[in-house]
Amino acid sequence: MTEFARKNRSSCGQIPAYSGTVIDKPQASIMNTKATHNPAYATDALRWQAVQARDAGADAHFVYAVRTTGVYCRPSASARLPKRENVEFFDSAAAAEAAGYRASRRARADRTSAAAGRAALVAEVCRLIEACDTIPSLEALATRAGLSPFHLHRVFKAETGLTPKAYASAYRARRLRTVLATPDTSVTEAIYDAGFNSNSRFYETSDQLLGMRARDYRDGGTGAVIRFAVGQCALGAILVAQSQRGICAILLNDDPDTLVRELQDQFPNAQLIGGDAGFEQLVAQVVGFVEAPSIGLNLPLDVRGTAFQERVWQALREIPPGKTVSYAEIAERIGAPRATRAVAQACGANHIAVAIPCHRVVRRDGDISGYRWGVDRKRELLRREAEA
Repeated sequence: MTEFARKNRSSCGQIPAYSGTVIDKPQASIMNTKATHNPAYATDALRWQAVQARDAGADAHFVYAVRTTGVYCRPSASARLPKRENVEFFDSAAAAEAAGYRASRRARADRTSAAAGRAALVAEVCRLIEACDTIPSLEALATRAGLSPFHLHRVFKAETGLTPKAYASAYRARRLRTVLATPDTSVTEAIYDAGFNSNSRFYETSDQLLGMRARDYRDGGTGAVIRFAVGQCALGAILVAQSQRGICAILLNDDPDTLVRELQDQFPNAQLIGGDAGFEQLVAQVVGFVEAPSIGLNLPLDVRGTAFQERVWQALREIPPGKTVSYAEIAERIGAPRATRAVAQACGANHIAVAIPCHRVVRRDGDISGYRWGVDRKRELLRREAEA
């Protein structure tokens, strides 16, 4: 092992004790979609006894609803006890809501508190992951968070849209890109600093992480051959670029020179080659799709982004022409309902216009929001697709 590797070995053999907010299990359990069955609360009579005793231990197993008020509560709630004949029991809050009941004021406050606790917990787990040079196991993270591995996995994915492992991999890839961009840093140093224990482990995944060799990425795309051509379409100038792996850029602007400079900024040291007649046919195919969206566009893409961005972009490609969805709907589709803002940022980071149709995403109220290549172009694309 090199001296650099010895100096940069993980300092996280023992994950530091979790110091954030751990969700109080009885409080959080009202959000469970399925109750944990316990013989002590197996019958309505036993459940009513638990409500009368304001048994906090029962909170993990059921809720009770009051027919006369239309609300449901935790068994330990401090509200005045209702008459028994007006009470019915449900295994979970979701079941009570499905029956038409709404959460009591205290239950809503508990939800807010639980949501804040989950956010704080996940934020702390993210910091733990980022502080380690090697990816900690799910079991180790769960132990420090005070949860079971299954529960941590579910809560973490609900908050971030990623599993803890996927988040760690995406963070390591981002860290690798940052270190490779640092002057006078060797590839070997960058590999170990990003948390890879050996060169071989890194090179097994380097193409997936960077889209090219690490040395080429560090040198701004040196060694990469990118063919491109600029054409004209109804939206103005359009640039299409293709790497060895597929289409890596479709850019729109009024000024062709601006498009070329943007491509050069994206790949400052790649070998950029003007497309020949054969490549111009590919550009014509993209232009044809812009002019007539109904013909479709099926091209191999060289997609390079974080794990989260790539999930968003894949969801965008599944939106049919002529349809629009909201940022919140995309967040729901990728399993990250709270990540609406991150979805919008991923749309803004898209370098492949029309083929990854971020123009089909609008605000919840249907209003056409920002677009990397201008709101007017977004509106025109949607108009053409609606009329196709």
